[in-house]
Amino acid sequence: MAPPATTTAPGATAPGATAPGATAPEATALTALAVTVLRDWTRARARERPAAAPDTAAPDTTAPHTTPDTADPGVPALAALLATARPDDPETTAVAAAAVASWARTAGRGSGHPGLFSGGLAGTLAGLRLGALLHPALDRPADRLHAHLAAPRPYRTTEVTITDYDFIMGPAGTLQALLLTDAAPPPALLDHLTLLCADPDLRRLRAGRDARFPELDWLEGRVNTGMGHGAAGLLTALTAAARRTGDPPPALTRAIGHLAHWLTAQSFPDARSVTSWDGAGLDGPPPPGARARQAWCYGAPGICWALWDAADATGDRETADWAAGAFTTLCDHYDESFHLYGDPPTDRLGCCHGAAGVLAVADAFHRHARHRGAAALRTRLTTHLTDRAGELPALAAADMGLLGGAPGVLCALLTAADPEGRSRTWLRCLGLR
Repeated sequence: MAPPATTTAPGATAPGATAPGATAPEATALTALAVTVLRDWTRARARERPAAAPDTAAPDTTAPHTTPDTADPGVPALAALLATARPDDPETTAVAAAAVASWARTAGRGSGHPGLFSGGLAGTLAGLRLGALLHPALDRPADRLHAHLAAPRPYRTTEVTITDYDFIMGPAGTLQALLLTDAAPPPALLDHLTLLCADPDLRRLRAGRDARFPELDWLEGRVNTGMGHGAAGLLTALTAAARRTGDPPPALTRAIGHLAHWLTAQSFPDARSVTSWDGAGLDGPPPPGARARQAWCYGAPGICWALWDAADATGDRETADWAAGAFTTLCDHYDESFHLYGDPPTDRLGCCHGAAGVLAVADAFHRHARHRGAAALRTRLTTHLTDRAGELPALAAADMGLLGGAPGVLCALLTAADPEGRSRTWLRCLGLR
C-alpha cells in the first residue's frame, strides 16, 4: 500500500514550538479546575479515613481492591503536573501535595496484577514515581516495587492473552512504568517481549481463549492492532526500551521492525479517507465503511504515533514519513461529531476512547514530529474539551483514573497548553512522550 502524503516537509512547525491552544485565561481556568478537582477528591477521602503520612506509605499488594483510585496513577500524575507547572504557587503546591499523600495511603490496593492500569501494580509504581516529585520519600517504596515488578514472571509465549503482552494489563505497560526513571530495561521482561515479536508475522501474538475476558473472544487466533491491548502498545514499550539502551541489541531492533511492518500492512483507507486499522489484523479485504473509533486505544491516533516514534528511534525515515502521512489523513478528516461517541463522559472525553487521548497524541506529533496538521488538530480538541470543562467535576466524582477519568483529561489539556514542555513525564503512561 502506497504511503499517504507526509507532512514532514519544509514549513512544518519548528521543534518544540507551540501552536495556538488554550488561551492564557483558559489555561488559568483549567489550572483552577484541576486544583478544585484534587482538593475535592482529597477532602472526600479524608471523610472516609485520615490520611497517613507519605513517608510511611508502601504499596499494599494484599489488601482488597477498594476504589479505582487506589492503584491508578491518575491522581499523582495530575498533582505532579500542577506542581511542575506552578512551582511558585503555594496553594497549588499544597493541594497537590495533600492529594498525593492521600493517594499514597492506600497505594497498591488494586487487583495486584503487574499491569499499568485496571488496578495493576505497575500503575502504583508510576504513581509513586510521579508523586515523589512532591514527597521524595515515596521513592523508597517505589524502589521496592520496582524490584518486584522487574523480577522474571512465567508469561506465556503461545496462545497468549492480554496479560501476557499488552499495555493496559500486561508486561508492555509494566515495562513503560519501570522506565519512568533512568533504570535500564529488565532483561527478563525485555527478552520476553522481544521473543513475542521475533517473527515477521507476529505468530506468537495470536491470542488464545481466556475465560477471564469473554468480551475478547472475537480476538481468538488473531493479533490485536491497538495501543491498549495490541501490537501498537507493545511497539511503544519496545521503542522506549530502545531509546533507554541507546544502542539496542539486534533482536530488539528486529522486533521493532516486525511490529512496524506488520502494522503498516494492516492499514487501509476507510470510507472517510482516514488511514485506519480494525481491532485485529485483516483476514482479507477490509469491510467497507468508516471507522468511528479513532482514539488512543484503537485506530489511527495511537497506532500512527507508535509507528512514527519507533521509526524515529531506529532511524527508519521511510516508516516515519509514512506514519506522519497517515496521521495527516486523520487531521484532515477528523470529525468530533462522528469520531467521539458514547453516552458516558469517559467515552467522549477521556484519554482511552475520547478527545483527551487524541489531543495528547496530536500534541506529541506536534512537538516531536514537527507535524503542522497536528497543531491544528490540537487546537480543535483543546477548544472541544475546554468547552466541556463543566462536565469534568461529575466525571471526577465517578472516575479519577488516568485512562478514563478527569485527571487524564486535565493532564492532556494542561500539557498541551504548556509551551515549555515541563510536564510531560506522565505521558509515558500512555506510550507518548
